[in-house]
Amino acid sequence: MGKADPSGNDARGPVRAVIFDLDGVLVDSEPNYFESERRLLADYGIDFTPVMKRPYIGMSSKEMLDDVVSRFGIPERVDVLLARKNTYYLDIAARATTVYAQTRHLLQLLHQHGYPLALASGSSPEVIDVILSAAGLLDLFDLVVSADSVVRGKPAPDLFLAAARGLGVEPASCIVLEDSSHGVRAAISAGMRCIAIPYLLDAPLDESFSDAHLLIGTGMAGLHADDMFEWIRSQN
Repeated sequence: MGKADPSGNDARGPVRAVIFDLDGVLVDSEPNYFESERRLLADYGIDFTPVMKRPYIGMSSKEMLDDVVSRFGIPERVDVLLARKNTYYLDIAARATTVYAQTRHLLQLLHQHGYPLALASGSSPEVIDVILSAAGLLDLFDLVVSADSVVRGKPAPDLFLAAARGLGVEPASCIVLEDSSHGVRAAISAGMRCIAIPYLLDAPLDESFSDAHLLIGTGMAGLHADDMFEWIRSQN
């Protein structure tokens, strides 16, 4: 399943709350995001490829588009591009969004055992609501924090700190599930424990993954909800 971080940073007392990322942790949304971004940028004559997408995985949509506008000199406001991208994305996601069975089961186990649960995602509130509602997961969360709720997205810790405040739990008592290097850095910067389930498995993994307190080195294929639930409980 992976190893706890040997540095001792995981000795922080009981886990009081669990924070989930959305994309790449609960749902396999990256193919849908890529297709929406490909369509959007094609409108401006840009051939957006999977290789070009990779550095942006784990970033908020707004921060990605800020960079793309600067990089390609697109003559459009970022908020206009973001709205258009969300329109494309919701059209695609309504037809096909894959929910990871093991993280769904883990979420249900944690909910049944009374853990406060938050979702902290760089997606927009509209996208989060559509995805969670369609997946039947919305009612399992006590709190949802989106990119619109904070000034800085991942790898800044703002999203996770906002989630802890909203749940009324100290950051050191939270554990985060993340799939991206940006997300792992954000969780560690927030002073939280982190379970890393890398979405991109290219060797070598980004060095930030070595800071995770539990690393599932084979990604989602290696995640077993019952074992992970017991590991989280063992932190108490």
